[in-house]
Amino acid sequence: MGDHSAAAAKLPIPGKRNVLITSALPYVNNVPHLGNIIGCVLSADVFARYCRMRGYNTLYICGTDEYGTATETKALEEGCSPKEICDKYHAIHKEVYKWFNISFDEFGRTSSPQQTEICQSIFKKLWDNNWLVENTMQQLYCDTCTKFLADRLVEGNCPTPGCNYDSARGDQCEKCGKLLNPTELLDPKCKVCRNTPRIRDTDHLFLELPLLKDKLEEYVSRMSVAGGWSQNAIQSTYAWLREGLKQRCITRDLKWGVPVPLDKFKDKVFYVWFDAPIGYVSITSCHTPEWEKWWKNPEDVELYQFMGKDNVPFHTVIFPSTLLGTGENWTMMKTISVTEYLNYEAGKFSKSKGVGVFGNDVKDTNIPVEVSDTLFTWSDLQAKLNSELLSNLGNFVNRVLSFIAKDPASGYGSVVPDALGADSHSLTKALGDKVGIYVEQYIEAMEKVKLKQGLKIAMSISGEGNAYLQESQFWKLYKEDRPSCSVVMKTSMGLVYLLACLLEPFMPSFTLEVLKQLNLPLEAQISFSDVKGDVERAKRPWEFIPAHHRIGTPSPLFKELKDEEVEFYREKFAGSQADRLVKAEAEAKKITDKLTETKISDGKTAKKDKTKKSATAKPKVSAPADTEISISRLDIRVGLITKAQKHPDADSLYVEEIDVGEPQPRTVVSGLVKYIPLEEMQNRKVCVLCNLKPAAMRGIKSQAMVLAASNSDHTKVELVEPPQGAVIGERVTFPGIEGLPDDVLNPKKKVWETLQVDLHSDKDLVACYKDLPLTTSAGVCKVSSIADGSIR
Repeated sequence: MGDHSAAAAKLPIPGKRNVLITSALPYVNNVPHLGNIIGCVLSADVFARYCRMRGYNTLYICGTDEYGTATETKALEEGCSPKEICDKYHAIHKEVYKWFNISFDEFGRTSSPQQTEICQSIFKKLWDNNWLVENTMQQLYCDTCTKFLADRLVEGNCPTPGCNYDSARGDQCEKCGKLLNPTELLDPKCKVCRNTPRIRDTDHLFLELPLLKDKLEEYVSRMSVAGGWSQNAIQSTYAWLREGLKQRCITRDLKWGVPVPLDKFKDKVFYVWFDAPIGYVSITSCHTPEWEKWWKNPEDVELYQFMGKDNVPFHTVIFPSTLLGTGENWTMMKTISVTEYLNYEAGKFSKSKGVGVFGNDVKDTNIPVEVSDTLFTWSDLQAKLNSELLSNLGNFVNRVLSFIAKDPASGYGSVVPDALGADSHSLTKALGDKVGIYVEQYIEAMEKVKLKQGLKIAMSISGEGNAYLQESQFWKLYKEDRPSCSVVMKTSMGLVYLLACLLEPFMPSFTLEVLKQLNLPLEAQISFSDVKGDVERAKRPWEFIPAHHRIGTPSPLFKELKDEEVEFYREKFAGSQADRLVKAEAEAKKITDKLTETKISDGKTAKKDKTKKSATAKPKVSAPADTEISISRLDIRVGLITKAQKHPDADSLYVEEIDVGEPQPRTVVSGLVKYIPLEEMQNRKVCVLCNLKPAAMRGIKSQAMVLAASNSDHTKVELVEPPQGAVIGERVTFPGIEGLPDDVLNPKKKVWETLQVDLHSDKDLVACYKDLPLTTSAGVCKVSSIADGSIR
């Protein structure tokens, strides 16, 4: 886990920028899969490395979430105690993250004495401040097991309309994401004995979220702007607030957890979602006894939190409410970074079901780690490895270093030449100006935690380098104009060095290997700190490496991943981990031989965001690859027309004010006057496309578009309507398709135009993309009467 966790304890430094980073604590009940690692760990590690590179005083905290039903359930499965399960899997987590070279400053666990102390202290302050109330609730009780069943010990059919998932847990449906109570499940079963439990009364303690609403809303409205929260995080949070906060139970009838320090509740423990976020604090206290200098110091410390999308409400509503309720001066979350679910080939990664590629599996492949926001497929990994890493980045670095290393009769004998006259070399000067702009854009993106954008920008510098080499025709210059060739090669050496520094947050092993081939120490890495002027230096890459410096021995950084190797890995990791274990025993020797053949040179901890690209397509060397045109790129939300009137300067247009789950309504201009009466436009739920580029329509800027269906001759038009129970601001989704929408659709790429042709109403009046219905938490979206209509 890097060398950070073994270093001396860090404390905030007055006058410096102090950044506290957390990644959501992974459950300790299984081996972490790529979904956990990407959603909870890799993104935070990239940002932590970037912050250190910029010279910020950075503390990165994580650990295993060890209390709760999931651990008790796993202990039952393996026939041991919860503590033994935690000890076993904490060690596995730690080993996996060490292999991934994750740079935690402290990787701890929530079953520590510090967790009990801090958790109970926070509880007592909430109790003293009257933010807790005692209530009797109904809970499922298993007569066979003679105990109340915690949420995760119950499974049944999801009650959400349109979902009907038959393996929904008692706390949340994995398919639709809806938070549940166990008593809401249809046909519930005890997960241990599979018998049907009955409902019984039990007393519990509840956090008075409704009474904390004013404090919470003030925090959310202020910090969501200051911290640049994503639209997904804002929508999810405001959906909770709009629906009305409810009392939240914070205790459970379990043995494995932090005990409740009240006599009446001495046989209960805190609910995992009350105590788990407090783990960030307790793990920090394991790093330093002066933990309050990080966690009760909002004036000097900025808190960044990374997680998967299902964790958002707990970090933007429940945990902040808990801290606010203590009345103490806590360091509250400034910025939240949210990762979508990671799907594996045809379905979602799942630890409980053993589906996907797990951390210990990845170790066995020796393939550079490929990072995606939404989907992992072996063919995509192959395409990105071969086109971006091999053909773009690896090709540029090896091409430059190999030419420098050639003997003096055909190269430079491994000695960096001088670059006399680089300032007046027009091609080189133009490249320097471009690179300077790219570096500024990279820093701007990374500061906003737009990590994928930062990575694309860095990779585009490699593309510029390849184009620069081609345009300069350095192989001809070497024979015809040696001084110009020296300028080109010294500049290209500087670009190689610059790339090694910019990509270190994403691919630390790549950086180590490049610096080794450059014969430069790790300490020589550019810091990009504001005080050193490194950003300005990027405009003059020929100055990065001194003339007459002797480089090391060049060697290829990546190897091609071939079709037969992709099929081998796809077959190897098919099915669940249990299925694979049986199969692996019969094929151990074959796998070992194959892995030896396909080992890729020292790229094992490369971290990249994935964008789809054909495996046979040639890479664009001058710009990052375009994102696939997927329906997930559209930001379609449930909206409520709060006001509609005719356009003052256009008889055919309406101007609507539409609530789409944001602090302010959006102004939308629609050409619906001759199809829908004005009175039918008022206070109506609609489906709204929110990420079209705003456009002025007869003097009024339209900030979105209302979706409507029309018949074949366009004589009839009807609005696409979400169900009445749909939440205003929630994103309309498509079953089986995950992904973050574009911030703004690029009109030049024709994304909307490409996707729109497959939007239609079917014979049952359901709005669809191809054969996938437009779906909300309350069911599918429909039109009134137009079957087989076109939606736009």
